[in-house]
Amino acid sequence: MLITKLLVIRLLDILFSFVGLVLLSPLLLLIALWVKSDSRGPVFFRQIRVGRYGKDFQLFKFRSMRVDADKAGLLTVGGRDPRITGAGYFLRKYKLDELPQLLNVLFGDMSVVGPRPEVRKYVNLYTPEQRQILNVRPGITDMASIEFRNENEILAQSIDPEQTYIQDIMPQKIRLNQVFIKNPTIFNYLRIIFRTVFG
Repeated sequence: MLITKLLVIRLLDILFSFVGLVLLSPLLLLIALWVKSDSRGPVFFRQIRVGRYGKDFQLFKFRSMRVDADKAGLLTVGGRDPRITGAGYFLRKYKLDELPQLLNVLFGDMSVVGPRPEVRKYVNLYTPEQRQILNVRPGITDMASIEFRNENEILAQSIDPEQTYIQDIMPQKIRLNQVFIKNPTIFNYLRIIFRTVFG
């Protein structure tokens, strides 16, 4: 039964990502041109994240920060982080920078719904219980992303944003993700997508 559910979800992933890329191609082209004209650097930001079974993969985003901005820290603090470009502020606000991850879904590195993939630095801090979320494909959206839409603002109010993320936010996000991981039904899959799109 579980295998059947996961197979249907994978088929939906392929369908949604392919159709999404085709239908959104004019928008994707416009965003690419905007990113390129707005600041120096490539259109896409590529970063190594930890995927299913702890394997690394290359995640795609539209670049929303200045080149090499990640060297100053992996967390984005506040909505007006000075590293964010003009186009990047708009793209991040409406989550449009995440659209290239439809390619990651099509390639099989990610699912539409699943725990947001972390960088190795934070995955290395997982407890054995928390590492169970690595048994599923990471996703573009999840319950944690919905509940922590204001994560940047929370971190901006912290004296030590990284410790706040590691000690408070990351464990809560993992617990929220367990809801779908333990019950990966088609209904929950579609419900999370609906809540992501329509709030």
